Amino acid sequence: MARFTAENTILAREIITRYPRPKSALIPLLHLAQEQDGHVADDAMEHIAELIGITPAEVLGTCSFYEMFKREPVGNYLVNVCTNIACMLLGGEELLHHLEDRLGIKAGSTTPDGVFTIEDVECIAACTEAPCLQVNYRYFSNVTLDVADALIDDLRQGHRAHEVPRHGILARTRQLLPADRRAGNAVPGVAEEPVWLRTADTGAEAGA
Repeated sequence: MARFTAENTILAREIITRYPRPKSALIPLLHLAQEQDGHVADDAMEHIAELIGITPAEVLGTCSFYEMFKREPVGNYLVNVCTNIACMLLGGEELLHHLEDRLGIKAGSTTPDGVFTIEDVECIAACTEAPCLQVNYRYFSNVTLDVADALIDDLRQGHRAHEVPRHGILARTRQLLPADRRAGNAVPGVAEEPVWLRTADTGAEAGA
Protein backbone atom coordinates (compact mmCIF):
# COMPACT_ATOMS: atom_id res chain seq x y z
CA MET A 1 0.00 0.00 0.00
CA ALA A 2 1.32 3.48 -0.81
CA ARG A 3 -1.35 5.98 -1.86
CA PHE A 4 -3.87 6.86 0.84
CA THR A 5 -6.67 4.40 1.41
CA ALA A 6 -10.20 5.61 0.70
CA GLU A 7 -10.71 6.25 4.42
CA ASN A 8 -7.44 8.14 4.79
CA THR A 9 -8.15 10.17 1.65
CA ILE A 10 -11.33 11.43 3.31
CA LEU A 11 -9.33 12.23 6.45
CA ALA A 12 -6.63 13.95 4.40
CA ARG A 13 -9.21 16.20 2.75
CA GLU A 14 -10.62 17.10 6.17
CA ILE A 15 -7.12 17.93 7.45
CA ILE A 16 -6.54 20.21 4.46
CA THR A 17 -9.65 22.27 5.32
CA ARG A 18 -8.11 23.18 8.69
CA TYR A 19 -5.62 25.51 7.00
CA PRO A 20 -6.01 28.75 5.03
CA ARG A 21 -3.65 27.34 2.36
CA PRO A 22 -3.75 23.66 1.32
CA LYS A 23 0.07 23.50 1.27
CA SER A 24 0.09 24.19 5.01
CA ALA A 25 -1.29 20.67 5.55
CA LEU A 26 1.85 19.07 4.08
CA ILE A 27 3.49 17.92 7.32
CA PRO A 28 0.26 16.52 8.86
CA LEU A 29 -0.35 14.61 5.62
CA LEU A 30 3.18 13.18 5.71
CA HIS A 31 2.47 11.97 9.24
CA LEU A 32 -0.77 10.40 8.00
CA ALA A 33 1.10 8.58 5.23
CA GLN A 34 3.66 7.28 7.71
CA GLU A 35 0.91 6.20 10.09
CA GLN A 36 -0.72 4.23 7.28
CA ASP A 37 2.34 2.34 6.03
CA GLY A 38 5.03 2.83 8.68
CA HIS A 39 7.06 4.96 6.27
CA VAL A 40 6.42 7.54 3.54
CA ALA A 41 6.31 5.83 0.15
CA ASP A 42 6.97 7.59 -3.16
CA ASP A 43 3.38 7.01 -4.29
CA ALA A 44 2.12 8.54 -1.04
CA MET A 45 4.15 11.68 -1.71
CA GLU A 46 2.67 11.88 -5.21
CA HIS A 47 -0.83 11.53 -3.76
CA ILE A 48 -0.15 14.28 -1.22
CA ALA A 49 1.10 16.53 -4.02
CA GLU A 50 -2.14 15.97 -5.94
CA LEU A 51 -4.27 16.73 -2.88
CA ILE A 52 -2.61 20.05 -1.99
CA GLY A 53 -1.66 21.26 -5.46
CA ILE A 54 2.13 21.19 -5.35
CA THR A 55 4.77 19.08 -7.07
CA PRO A 56 6.03 15.72 -5.77
CA ALA A 57 9.50 17.31 -5.61
CA GLU A 58 8.21 19.86 -3.09
CA VAL A 59 6.73 17.07 -0.96
CA LEU A 60 10.02 15.18 -1.15
CA GLY A 61 11.93 18.30 -0.15
CA THR A 62 9.99 18.54 3.11
CA CYS A 63 9.88 14.79 3.76
CA SER A 64 13.64 14.40 3.32
CA PHE A 65 14.39 17.40 5.57
CA TYR A 66 12.87 15.92 8.73
CA GLU A 67 14.59 12.91 10.31
CA MET A 68 11.31 11.62 11.76
CA PHE A 69 9.96 10.82 8.30
CA LYS A 70 11.28 7.50 6.99
CA ARG A 71 11.33 6.92 3.24
CA GLU A 72 12.13 3.22 3.56
CA PRO A 73 10.45 0.61 5.76
CA VAL A 74 11.70 0.34 9.33
CA GLY A 75 10.86 -2.05 12.14
CA ASN A 76 7.64 -1.95 14.11
CA TYR A 77 9.79 -0.51 16.88
CA LEU A 78 12.36 2.15 16.01
CA VAL A 79 14.87 2.32 18.87
CA ASN A 80 16.81 5.59 18.98
CA VAL A 81 19.76 5.40 21.38
CA CYS A 82 21.32 8.71 22.33
CA THR A 83 25.14 8.78 22.37
CA ASN A 84 25.63 12.53 22.73
CA ILE A 85 27.80 13.92 25.51
CA ALA A 86 25.60 13.45 28.61
CA CYS A 87 24.44 9.98 27.60
CA MET A 88 27.90 9.02 26.35
CA LEU A 89 29.45 9.84 29.73
CA LEU A 90 26.82 7.76 31.52
CA GLY A 91 26.96 4.70 29.30
CA GLY A 92 25.06 5.58 26.12
CA GLU A 93 27.57 3.97 23.79
CA GLU A 94 27.71 0.82 25.91
CA LEU A 95 23.91 0.74 25.80
CA LEU A 96 23.93 1.04 22.01
CA HIS A 97 26.49 -1.76 21.59
CA HIS A 98 24.58 -3.94 24.06
CA LEU A 99 21.38 -3.58 22.03
CA GLU A 100 23.25 -4.27 18.81
CA ASP A 101 24.58 -7.52 20.31
CA ARG A 102 21.21 -8.42 21.80
CA LEU A 103 19.34 -7.95 18.51
CA GLY A 104 22.15 -9.14 16.24
CA ILE A 105 22.20 -6.01 14.07
CA LYS A 106 24.19 -2.81 13.76
CA ALA A 107 22.83 0.72 14.18
CA GLY A 108 20.92 1.72 11.06
CA SER A 109 19.69 -1.83 10.48
CA THR A 110 16.48 -3.78 11.03
CA THR A 111 16.12 -7.27 12.48
CA PRO A 112 15.25 -9.97 9.91
CA ASP A 113 11.77 -10.37 11.42
CA GLY A 114 11.07 -6.67 10.90
CA VAL A 115 10.35 -6.01 14.57
CA PHE A 116 13.25 -3.73 15.58
CA THR A 117 15.34 -1.01 13.95
CA ILE A 118 18.21 0.57 15.88
CA GLU A 119 19.50 4.10 15.30
CA ASP A 120 22.41 5.94 16.90
CA VAL A 121 21.10 9.47 17.42
CA GLU A 122 22.24 12.85 18.65
CA CYS A 123 20.80 14.62 21.70
CA ILE A 124 17.10 13.87 22.31
CA ALA A 125 16.79 16.59 24.98
CA ALA A 126 16.68 14.41 28.08
CA CYS A 127 20.21 15.02 29.34
CA THR A 128 19.23 15.05 33.02
CA GLU A 129 17.81 11.53 32.61
CA ALA A 130 20.81 10.01 30.81
CA PRO A 131 21.37 7.49 29.46
CA CYS A 132 18.13 7.58 27.53
CA LEU A 133 16.54 6.21 24.40
CA GLN A 134 13.32 6.48 22.48
CA VAL A 135 11.13 3.75 21.07
CA ASN A 136 8.92 5.16 18.32
CA TYR A 137 9.69 8.57 19.87
CA ARG A 138 8.43 7.58 23.33
CA TYR A 139 11.06 8.35 25.99
CA PHE A 140 12.76 5.87 28.30
CA SER A 141 15.26 7.38 30.73
CA ASN A 142 17.99 6.18 33.11
CA VAL A 143 18.21 3.02 31.01
CA THR A 144 20.54 0.36 32.38
CA LEU A 145 21.47 -2.73 30.38
CA ASP A 146 19.02 -4.80 32.42
CA VAL A 147 16.25 -2.25 31.83
CA ALA A 148 17.03 -2.32 28.10
CA ASP A 149 16.80 -6.12 28.03
CA ALA A 150 13.47 -6.06 29.84
CA LEU A 151 12.16 -3.42 27.45
CA ILE A 152 13.13 -5.47 24.38
CA ASP A 153 11.47 -8.56 25.88
CA ASP A 154 8.28 -6.62 26.68
CA LEU A 155 8.08 -5.09 23.22
CA ARG A 156 8.65 -8.41 21.48
CA GLN A 157 5.92 -10.04 23.56
CA GLY A 158 3.48 -7.19 23.06
CA HIS A 159 3.39 -6.17 26.71
CA ARG A 160 3.97 -2.48 25.93
CA ALA A 161 1.42 -2.12 23.16
CA HIS A 162 -0.64 0.27 25.31
CA GLU A 163 2.45 2.46 25.78
CA VAL A 164 4.31 2.13 22.48
CA PRO A 165 2.19 1.66 19.33
CA ARG A 166 3.85 0.54 16.10
CA HIS A 167 6.06 2.97 14.22
CA GLY A 168 4.20 5.77 12.48
CA ILE A 169 1.43 6.22 15.03
CA LEU A 170 1.99 9.50 16.86
CA ALA A 171 -1.25 9.66 18.83
CA ARG A 172 -4.02 7.26 19.76
CA THR A 173 -6.71 9.96 19.74
CA ARG A 174 -7.60 11.38 16.35
CA GLN A 175 -8.07 15.14 16.26
CA LEU A 176 -11.27 16.02 14.43
CA LEU A 177 -12.30 19.66 14.09
CA PRO A 178 -15.95 20.60 13.48
CA ALA A 179 -16.51 22.49 10.26
CA ASP A 180 -17.12 25.81 12.02
CA ARG A 181 -13.68 25.66 13.65
CA ARG A 182 -11.67 24.96 10.52
CA ALA A 183 -9.76 27.82 8.90
CA GLY A 184 -11.03 27.07 5.43
CA ASN A 185 -8.85 27.34 2.32
CA ALA A 186 -8.43 30.74 0.66
CA VAL A 187 -7.61 30.98 -3.03
CA PRO A 188 -4.70 33.40 -3.67
CA GLY A 189 -5.80 36.45 -5.62
CA VAL A 190 -9.50 36.04 -4.82
CA ALA A 191 -11.08 38.98 -3.02
CA GLU A 192 -13.26 36.93 -0.67
CA GLU A 193 -11.65 36.55 2.74
CA PRO A 194 -11.11 33.10 4.22
CA VAL A 195 -13.27 31.95 7.12
CA TRP A 196 -10.57 32.53 9.71
CA LEU A 197 -10.20 36.21 8.69
CA ARG A 198 -13.95 36.84 8.57
CA THR A 199 -14.30 35.30 12.05
CA ALA A 200 -11.51 37.52 13.38
CA ASP A 201 -13.15 40.64 11.90
CA THR A 202 -16.50 39.74 13.41
CA GLY A 203 -14.92 39.27 16.81
CA ALA A 204 -13.17 42.63 16.58
CA GLU A 205 -16.41 44.37 15.65
CA ALA A 206 -18.29 42.68 18.47
CA GLY A 207 -15.75 43.94 20.96
CA ALA A 208 -15.77 47.51 19.63
